[in-house]
Amino acid sequence: QVQLVESGGGLVQPGGSLRLSCVASNNIGTYDDVAWYRQAPGKERESVAMIGLRGTTNYADSVKGRFTISRDVAKNTVYLQMNSLKLEDTAVYSCGARRGGANYWGKGTLVTVSL
Repeated sequence: QVQLVESGGGLVQPGGSLRLSCVASNNIGTYDDVAWYRQAPGKERESVAMIGLRGTTNYADSVKGRFTISRDVAKNTVYLQMNSLKLEDTAVYSCGARRGGANYWGKGTLVTVSL
């Protein structure tokens, strides 16, 4: 069983930064991969960034160069550092993990980018 809890969302101005955290209930070093997703109002959920078992990373084109995904295995935590935030980054951000053929999801944290 895997439980994921996100935190770090909030209100930020365009150009600002936030760091999201996703804390897992057990050893993330055993996970196939962990990804950050986002869903904006009226839009479908999209994958933002992913980190694999060996630490390889992938990013959506819309966030490349601005967002960085990382992990601290000792803390069972995956981070999403978001810089140069834009209005269109406003969404509920959630983390998802794959482990043993199953998918797990957190409840999400709201990021609002506004003037």
